[in-house]
Amino acid sequence: MSQGFGRWLKVGALGIALALSSQASAQTAEKPQYGGTLEVSTIFATLSALSFDHKDWPWKINHDAGTIYEQLLVADLSKSKKNGGPHSFTADSWLPNDAVKGELAESWTIQDNPLAIVFKLKKGIMFQAKPGVMEARELTADDVVFSYYYRYNSPRRLEGLFDEVTKVEALDKHTVAFYLNKYMADWPYRIGYGHNSSIMPKEVADAGASDWKNATGTGPFMLENYVSGNAHTYVKNQNYWDKEKIGDTEYKLPFIDKIVYRIIKDDSTRMTAFRTGKLDIMEVVRWEEQEALKKANPAIKFNNWVSSYATMLVLRTDTKPFDDIRVRRALNMAINKEEIVKSFYNGNAELFAYPMHPDFIGYYEPLSAMPDSVKELFTYNPDKAKKLLAEAGYPNGFSFKVQVSSGSPVLMDLLPLMAAYLEQVGVKIEIQPMEYTSFLSVMTTKTNAPGYLMQIGHTTPLLALRKNFVTGQRWNPSMWSDPEFDKKMDAVDQERDEEKRQVMVRELTREILDKAPHIWMPTAKAATAWWPWVKNYNGELTAGAVRPGPIYSRLWIDQELKKKMGY
Repeated sequence: MSQGFGRWLKVGALGIALALSSQASAQTAEKPQYGGTLEVSTIFATLSALSFDHKDWPWKINHDAGTIYEQLLVADLSKSKKNGGPHSFTADSWLPNDAVKGELAESWTIQDNPLAIVFKLKKGIMFQAKPGVMEARELTADDVVFSYYYRYNSPRRLEGLFDEVTKVEALDKHTVAFYLNKYMADWPYRIGYGHNSSIMPKEVADAGASDWKNATGTGPFMLENYVSGNAHTYVKNQNYWDKEKIGDTEYKLPFIDKIVYRIIKDDSTRMTAFRTGKLDIMEVVRWEEQEALKKANPAIKFNNWVSSYATMLVLRTDTKPFDDIRVRRALNMAINKEEIVKSFYNGNAELFAYPMHPDFIGYYEPLSAMPDSVKELFTYNPDKAKKLLAEAGYPNGFSFKVQVSSGSPVLMDLLPLMAAYLEQVGVKIEIQPMEYTSFLSVMTTKTNAPGYLMQIGHTTPLLALRKNFVTGQRWNPSMWSDPEFDKKMDAVDQERDEEKRQVMVRELTREILDKAPHIWMPTAKAATAWWPWVKNYNGELTAGAVRPGPIYSRLWIDQELKKKMGY
């Protein structure tokens, strides 16, 4: 077993002990209730499923199918703040090492000679029967092997994500090995709980995984109905294998009978649905909406968090004038970011929260700790911006096109404000709103405009740097390419000692901030709102990579309280 992995196990064991010691006092003695329907406006309130087929590599498949398909690893929700633990579980995709446990995996080890991560699977976990697709049967190591290669052999595979994996092999019915050509520090995310780590039976692929009606897995729910632009409806898997300990008693999961994701594109309609009790949870509430809800009903509960989806105006560094660092730095200085925090967000934003999120403890450094050259990019200085533009050969400024998703009201409002600042230094932008699928497509096909205003998930500390700034990555719309940076990133990926990795990541973060391939913008704060009849819940959002399924399976609806409140 590797030294780094051994350290993780020790830390994890300590965390488990602390969580167990506090759990009894932190949890209420309320007895869970079975039944009822959970109506949710999810974190992707206006966006339907992109695909139910893992071969398509849709970035939000865990959100849409993570109640159906499970993974080797999952969040240890006993470590949540509601249970007396340290974690809020609001980061989009990152689980700290002490917050990871096995889901389908019973245990795992890292072995050397040959280098491999070996998982022992839990026995007796069953895939749900699906008429016309498959009979119920036990999960085996062959299913893990199939799921990996099904994704890996897709032409849409995300570049570089599994380069370290040389082979995946079933050693016996319940043991599977991932052989590596070199260590990958992000292995828990990449093969355990990440965006592309779900375990799907071959029978679904044979029947046609792109058809949602064929979806079936080992998870707590089954997809009963899907209407794009309207709703996703999931029903309880009566034969689900997992349990939850509440107090001193273990209960069979899930508690609720049905989940409905409501796709409501109009903000006021969504707010009305929540305010009138037609929605139980609204996972994203903007600050102005939060104030309105507090006034409407003080009983509504909230959990506030810094968004895991950072905002930036990406500049294509493979095109003029953005191949010149002076131009990129000038545009950063031309925008009054502190004023945007105060006036546009009414103080409900973090000036500095990307590429490292403040929750990335050990990896994140505050702006106050950054070198002056980085601080300068967050300080409004239109005079210096004009000077840099003149030095770069643009004394009269220039114009360029900026693409933005029309499905984001916040970005649609923010971009004209940014344009007004830039115009003061002679730079004009042409705003091109796009429907989301087209907006995403131009990025993935590298045909995006010179300017591209986007929000992107932080994912993990390592992937926040790799996916956005390593040469050729799909989520690198700036086309940033620096061979030295790429080499340093590879070294980070191979470092087993987390404390050393943290130092390396902090150094690379400073480096990329200073080079300014983006106009770095503030990151919004938001809140999750829910009614008090939703129990065993404290606003947690993800139990893996944009995967709320395990959270939903553990909450319940207090039907009597709901009636008492008039709903």
